[in-house]
Amino acid sequence: MAGTAGRAAMAMRAGHQASAGELLELVRSGRATTRGALQQATGLSRATVGQRLDRLFRAGWLREGAGGPVGSPQGGRPSITLEFDDEHAVVLAADLDTRHGRAAVVSLSGEIQAEHHGSLRIEDGPDAVLGELGRWFAELLEKAGQRADAVCGIGIAVPGPVDTDTGKVVQPPIMPGWDGYDIRGRLGRAFAEHAGIESAGGATGAGVTRSGARIPVLVDNDANLMAYGEQRTGYPDCSAFALVKVSTGIGAGMVVGGSIYRGVDGGAGDIGHIRVGADALCRCGSYGCLAAVASGGAVARRLAESGVPATSGSDVRDLLTAGHPEAMALAREAGRQVGDVLATVVTLLNPGVLMIAGDLAGTPFLTGVRELLYQRALPRSTAHLDVVTSRLGERAGLVGAGALVVEYLYAPERVEERLAALGV
Repeated sequence: MAGTAGRAAMAMRAGHQASAGELLELVRSGRATTRGALQQATGLSRATVGQRLDRLFRAGWLREGAGGPVGSPQGGRPSITLEFDDEHAVVLAADLDTRHGRAAVVSLSGEIQAEHHGSLRIEDGPDAVLGELGRWFAELLEKAGQRADAVCGIGIAVPGPVDTDTGKVVQPPIMPGWDGYDIRGRLGRAFAEHAGIESAGGATGAGVTRSGARIPVLVDNDANLMAYGEQRTGYPDCSAFALVKVSTGIGAGMVVGGSIYRGVDGGAGDIGHIRVGADALCRCGSYGCLAAVASGGAVARRLAESGVPATSGSDVRDLLTAGHPEAMALAREAGRQVGDVLATVVTLLNPGVLMIAGDLAGTPFLTGVRELLYQRALPRSTAHLDVVTSRLGERAGLVGAGALVVEYLYAPERVEERLAALGV
């Protein structure tokens, strides 16, 4: 959790009295995991630390672990360690692509407890897609052996730019009918209906109530959440991480300083619509976009024109897996076109890791990316750069969506709000 303990430390240096939420953050980050360590880190008295911890224990968010090492050379009882109780709730996560979806029940520590994937076409519109997703969630909870009231939040990844303040997609090129749609409200109602629980309206979330508290729905771009999931699980010490998803379209997600970088209104990372000088018509209505010539959809069209049956990035992926020579040649060419653009991205961002993910993320495409990237970028920009492929594969978006919800719910300021709502 890069940066979390730092926020608490800055507040304490300014003379701020650490809250229960800040103590929980110190425990979750591993910076202070005993009562004594919390006293030392915060400057609070033993009694005050005990009062703050008591609230967290009563909420069920904290538990005692095994005894730690004896701190004094004279011996004595070992200190009892404190642990975040990751079993007191679960998160629902979903990752939508243009032709299929994936959903899961995820623990607070990021483990997938139950998962489903199947056909779910974005072009069918948000009402139908989110209604079906609500049904999936209800069935997955039963499969995981979890009650509906164990759900503390829902995270969903979508293949378009998102205004995270409202949870609405903004002028998405490949999501017809979704622009400005109330994803939070519709998904909340669908889940409540299929799970058989009470629902209530609300601007900030699903509208599903649990002990009187509204369960939030967080919506973000799929590449952003894939990047977040991959960075947190595989590269937690990387301060500048970039992921490029090449499927039906092309998008990038960036994690800087432990947080997703979205730009001023959620439009950061939309590299698929950088103009590359070609005359191909893009789905956004413009000519010459990178996605129009180098995405999985673009490769599928070129294959279809030569008589190879392919209509989508997933079809191209299957052909690449089978070693189809023309698909491999076109994927390498697409990689070179993307690599040319990524030379600028790498020069600007200077990431430590550049990850290639999505339908085309295989050896031919990666080879093409590396060819042009290392040829066009300055050696200074690539001296400490690792160009890799996905570790989490198709689960990256789910893991990222789950992590986003957990970090939102257990941020210090929100912990205080939730504890007050619980009356502890």
